[in-house]
Amino acid sequence: MKGQLSLLITGAAGQLGRDLAVAAARAGITRIHIPGSAELDITDPVAVSEAVAFASAGSGAPLVVINAAAYTAVDAAEGAGAARAQAVNAEGPAILARACAAHRAHLVQVSTDYVFAGESVGPNRVDDPTLPRSVYGRTKLAGEHAVLSAVSSWGSRAHVVRTAWLYSAHGGNFVRTMAALARGGGTVRVVDDQHGNPTWTADLAEGLIALTLAADRMPPGVLHCVNASATTWFGLAQAVFTEIGADPERVVPCSTAEFPRPAPRPANSVLDTAGWAAAGLPELRHWRHALHAAATAGVLAG
Repeated sequence: MKGQLSLLITGAAGQLGRDLAVAAARAGITRIHIPGSAELDITDPVAVSEAVAFASAGSGAPLVVINAAAYTAVDAAEGAGAARAQAVNAEGPAILARACAAHRAHLVQVSTDYVFAGESVGPNRVDDPTLPRSVYGRTKLAGEHAVLSAVSSWGSRAHVVRTAWLYSAHGGNFVRTMAALARGGGTVRVVDDQHGNPTWTADLAEGLIALTLAADRMPPGVLHCVNASATTWFGLAQAVFTEIGADPERVVPCSTAEFPRPAPRPANSVLDTAGWAAAGLPELRHWRHALHAAATAGVLAG
């Protein structure tokens, strides 16, 4: 499908969206439409319909839409941001799914580890029961259901790709926050009883573009895509300190109970990626190797 594909990336100005545009160009996709959320509000049915129609027009090439737009203020979603989270994370994907079905476009919906309760013993598999404990998780799960419902109701083609613990060179994220704190003094207390897969958006973007290029041969459904292996927020923080030459012993472990937040976090966010590998898609490297590459690329720079 390389070179014969039209790609629309929603939320293209965000952490993942920017890296998706770079990865798509690197893969040889020449028809790339990259509206940020300010240019395309996925909660606006008319605007979405027009954007999908425009992206699919003219070339006769198949269209793939990657929805990287999301409301990710997890704690704010428990209060004043709840309505916006519902609109962007649940209603937006439903609107996109209808538009994609109308124009025979393939939709890739990016979702999250927060759809799980986080109480499982091993990695969360794609077919494990979902039981989100936060508003953010519930709205993202509703978005998943809307997309997958479109597959059965309208015969459209779609994938839901769950990922976790994203960081990039753009915007605010845990890794960049830890890097800034590492350049200061004193100790930093970080939770050590939440487990997950730190994932560099540049690596995730490469994986999503690989899925995009294979979309015409892939059965619809849910996949997990994260950097390999897992750690805790404490382990990730220590690794960030090490990468920029700070003393990792300045990072002090604490429990979730000692660091309460408005939105409950899953204790086990680790995602099983067996389905991704079985589909013949390229597996992402070990999270520690990815962090080193990200540091080398300047992601941790002040």
